[in-house]
Amino acid sequence: MKFIENEYCELKMMLTKDIKKEIIAFANTNGGKIYIGVDDDGNIIGIDNPDNDLQALTGMINEGVKPSLIEYTQIKIERYDNKNVLIIEIQSSPNKPHYLADKGLKSSGVYLRHGSSSIQASDEIIKKMIFEHTGLRFEEMISKNQELTFEYLEKKFKDNNLSFDKNKYKILNIINEENKYTNLGLLLSDQCSYTIKCAIFNGTNKIEFRDRKEFTGSVLKQVDDLFQYFELFNKISGKIVGLKRIDIKDYPDYSLREALLNAVIHRSYYFNSSIMVTLYDDKFEIVSMGGLIDGITIKEIFKGISSSRNPNLANIFYRLGYVESFGTGVGRILDSYEHCDKKPSFDATENTFSITLPNMNYQEITDKSNIVIQNLSQEDIIINYIKEYNKINRNIVEKLLNVSKTRAYKILNKMLEKNILKKEDNGKNTYYVLK
Repeated sequence: MKFIENEYCELKMMLTKDIKKEIIAFANTNGGKIYIGVDDDGNIIGIDNPDNDLQALTGMINEGVKPSLIEYTQIKIERYDNKNVLIIEIQSSPNKPHYLADKGLKSSGVYLRHGSSSIQASDEIIKKMIFEHTGLRFEEMISKNQELTFEYLEKKFKDNNLSFDKNKYKILNIINEENKYTNLGLLLSDQCSYTIKCAIFNGTNKIEFRDRKEFTGSVLKQVDDLFQYFELFNKISGKIVGLKRIDIKDYPDYSLREALLNAVIHRSYYFNSSIMVTLYDDKFEIVSMGGLIDGITIKEIFKGISSSRNPNLANIFYRLGYVESFGTGVGRILDSYEHCDKKPSFDATENTFSITLPNMNYQEITDKSNIVIQNLSQEDIIINYIKEYNKINRNIVEKLLNVSKTRAYKILNKMLEKNILKKEDNGKNTYYVLK
């Protein structure tokens, strides 16, 4: 018989003190088995004193791991090829995180299983496990910063003709029964320490930056500022259908807004990492921390099933009219692309959730069959392209003519001088149309 190490199996030639790390890693993740008396290649070598090792191992687990794992571990001795092998079977524990007693509840004492290895957990992962397994919500905990102001929040309530005074703080759970600001208060305050980072790229990859920006302040202000910022890049293209001209934005306003709100309202704030927003020529991506809530799948989200990590935060956004109803956001994002061949995509890992929205007006230049290029000048090729697709930018000219960035600019500037083209949107968001 031969064993193979994987996510659920660890092989050890002999018993050492490091075995506690492996036991903790399995208990903190999805459980597994450890075989002592088997080498890294899966060959059975056996152990000489199984009873002594069993007794020593029991002591290690009792004294060296906190909280106790006795209830979630089973130790036994089995014989393979006439050799003794000590087997430890560890269940995934509901009392996470477990840690080394001599290291404490910090990164050097907490381990997770990742593939066939056991790795140290980050401080953020440890926080997440603590709060998820104690039933405490982040937004209900006392904020470390008690010097908070709420100018932007008050303005939003006033704009919506809603009263907002000190009496509302407790009703909205901004302060707790001890009159301490909660983490919900921190998120809504002008001193919010969580941010959204945005990067705009030329092209369809992360090679050439066009712009970058970080949004700070109350999460309400971050949403407003980012949505206003994207208005600068959400271009409109006109298409002639019959006798009518139909203007289509690169991204439906609703889909952009809902993707952003989903990231802010449902993310896990146990992680300090910023929400990451990236805009390419062909797509918009937004990644937030936290993954899906346990027990909820992406398919269930599509059906409108909703469960929020931050229900009090969600309630504030609902009161202020940012969201119309709970659980309909993802479905309405899909509906906004109903008549488009390109569809949004959603992805979830253990610690992240991402939404990708395709640019409805993007035309990938991989097939030039719609543009007659034989015996045409470079200017004529550009003119034909604009007649086909309404506009052009410098990136497209580079690909279309197979020229350098500098050469593309020279050709376009010459066509501007000849009054063939007209420039729209100065700066990094420039494109050209026929004059």
